[in-house]
Amino acid sequence: MRSGEAQVAFPAVSEPVPPSRPSSSSPSSHGGAARAGLRPAVIALDVGGTDIKSALVVRGEHPDAPDEILVERVAPTRAAEGPEASVAAVLAEIEALRAEVPADHRLRGVGLAVPGVVDEDAGVVRNAENLGWVDLPLRQVVADATGLPVGFGHDVRAGGLAEARLGAGRGEPDHAYVSVGTGIAAAIVLRGEVYAGRGFAGEVGHGGVRGGEPCPCGGSGCAETYASAAGMARSYRHLTGAAVLEVPGSAEVLARAKAGDLVAREVWDRAVDRLGELVAAMVRVLALPVVVVGGGLVRAGDDLMVPLDAAVRSYLTFHPAPRLVPAVLGAAAGTYGAAVLAWDAVATSELEPM
Repeated sequence: MRSGEAQVAFPAVSEPVPPSRPSSSSPSSHGGAARAGLRPAVIALDVGGTDIKSALVVRGEHPDAPDEILVERVAPTRAAEGPEASVAAVLAEIEALRAEVPADHRLRGVGLAVPGVVDEDAGVVRNAENLGWVDLPLRQVVADATGLPVGFGHDVRAGGLAEARLGAGRGEPDHAYVSVGTGIAAAIVLRGEVYAGRGFAGEVGHGGVRGGEPCPCGGSGCAETYASAAGMARSYRHLTGAAVLEVPGSAEVLARAKAGDLVAREVWDRAVDRLGELVAAMVRVLALPVVVVGGGLVRAGDDLMVPLDAAVRSYLTFHPAPRLVPAVLGAAAGTYGAAVLAWDAVATSELEPM
């Protein structure tokens, strides 16, 4: 989607010199490109199992102005064609946006937010089942193809980074971002930094149980099988025989529960309870004062947040209950996060200063 006529602005930020936006007194602030009259830009990609959401993002016209999205695109990931095809799709999107960079701008870097087990330090996708990627050094692949600094991260941790820098987690150095959509995962923010744990931190939707419905991860009874948006719809269809077209997701389960469907109410309540159990477990270990709830499920509003707060409290004794807040960046969190990763990569790059 071309958005040149009505540019889309990132949420305004007034943070003092975040890592993604160097100080105007720094030589890399609007750097060499700005001195030459060129505004710096980055390409941000949120790679999913079905689509790649991408954007061409530029700095505001002055240091305190929010970043702007000049161009947005959505393209198929081509996962069904194999891992080579999906990598090619990523590179094609980068080139498509590169061609959109205006003459008075300079492309400085690329940011990638990708699914699966992701080792940010190594720049490697260890395993992304939906894409067929195993031990894929994607950061290096993109750096070699573009010659640019590449920021690289897990999609949910990137979304958590964006909420921490730009959204509901701003001003909270210690918090978690829990994304509930097709799956369940979390980004843990400690002292203002997202903790990756060699790629495994925040994979709260899997493991820790015995018995129950089988899960694609190889376990059974995992929270994701019951409490994710997809898991809720699947549970309801299994219990009632409803067709996929009738109940494709959690929104339909909630609508039926509110209309008095007892099975839907049972499925919804069980899901919220499992989510509460997960959040409480993180609080017991990390004493988190704030938990940001994101992903598609947060669109349920108070139908989710009120009973979730009660469920979390029911699993805590002397630990202080966290403040639960809804995420504000919505489905764009991954793209915003990829942009933040790109700016961070540019700021720390050993290439010539911006």
